[in-house]
Amino acid sequence: MKIIIAGAYAIGTHLAKLLARTNQDVVLIDEDEERLSNVSSDYDLMTMHASPTSVNTLKDAGVGSADLFIAVTQDENLNMNSCILAHALGAKRTVARMDNYEYATPEYREFFKKLGVDSLIYPEILAARDITNGLKMSWVRQRWDVHDGALVMLGIKQRETSQILDKPLKELCGPQDPYHVVAIKRGSETIIPTGDTTLKLYDLVYFMTTKNYIPYIRKIVGKEHYVDVKNVMVMGGGKTAIRAAMTIPEYMDVKIIESDERQCERLNELLDTDHIMVINGDGRDISLLMEESIKNTQAFVALTGNAETNILACLTAKRLGVRKTVAMVENLDYVNMAESLDIGTIVNKKALAASYIYQMMLDADVQNIRFLMSANADVGEFIAQPGSKVTKKKVFELGLPKGATIGGLVRQGVGHLVSGGTQIEAGDTVVVFCYDINMSKIEKYFKD
Repeated sequence: MKIIIAGAYAIGTHLAKLLARTNQDVVLIDEDEERLSNVSSDYDLMTMHASPTSVNTLKDAGVGSADLFIAVTQDENLNMNSCILAHALGAKRTVARMDNYEYATPEYREFFKKLGVDSLIYPEILAARDITNGLKMSWVRQRWDVHDGALVMLGIKQRETSQILDKPLKELCGPQDPYHVVAIKRGSETIIPTGDTTLKLYDLVYFMTTKNYIPYIRKIVGKEHYVDVKNVMVMGGGKTAIRAAMTIPEYMDVKIIESDERQCERLNELLDTDHIMVINGDGRDISLLMEESIKNTQAFVALTGNAETNILACLTAKRLGVRKTVAMVENLDYVNMAESLDIGTIVNKKALAASYIYQMMLDADVQNIRFLMSANADVGEFIAQPGSKVTKKKVFELGLPKGATIGGLVRQGVGHLVSGGTQIEAGDTVVVFCYDINMSKIEKYFKD
């Protein structure tokens, strides 16, 4: 597949590196030579030092035969214009990053498509969705819903109170039980479990279940004593914080601490609601946190542009008694460190954006792909096509590649867990968990 990426910033470079590893034909265009040099030496891809709105540049990059053109510079106008040109020159599909929330509304989707921009991506919306999901369940590290919650995947850290430690999974979750364990993160290792696998203290365990059994999962992992989130403190008042505040349920009271006085004024204009308070101050100031009742706060969310600041602030909040912490960590090198420090939920906008774009590369009918940074794995929703390989044999006979496991399926809106004897039918939405394996190897099972 030929893919052209405009913009060697965080999302563009991260995506280029991911795609280069999967042997895609990747061209990365940027006007800054230094940004390009940081990428090209270590990865098998072509770089072009030029403007992505130059017709000659796009022609030289081979845009006429491009399967996908992705514009992720810091300038949304540049992204839009380069996508329009790429489409006019023959690119099959275009994606533009934008910063204007108004453009993200469904009413403009067809308008931009007619111009030549097939998809718009707003990383802050993706991050806000992750943050809100994390706050709704204080005892869960990660939550991922399939078909509006018909199936739910929960990533839960195992503590001393868990009832399911040190027992083989074959004794805990058989075909008739209400959950399956689809993966385990143990230290730096990701494990696709078998029936003989046992869960250990401090494992991050990924459960697949249905919505009505979430209370049961909470009980067996010993998290019933975790209080639900009612009060949230947010450090940093940037775009991600604004989108998160707009999506946080109204039953939660939110305090946003922002050091810039002008930004505080803007926040007050945008977030004129009773359950959100904007405070001008430094979120690292312990006396300010105490004054604002951090002792009565169940969740602390650090969303400044500095990963180290966010990590340290979350550690401070934990020391002051906050149970649930969320940190935005844009530097992937810091993700493992943040997890080893037991930060809680880690949000990375470029990984979320890359997952969203990666989904567009697959030929099969894939509705949703999510990269789980903690487990270094992907989860995807595939729709089984009539006559596809996945519909012709039972699950245990499919011969799925090593590192892939099917967690569940949704049939006619109802979620079902999957066992080896399950027969997948055409039209089923199937959840596949993949570790250390390219999703493109899975899609062939779902195509006719």
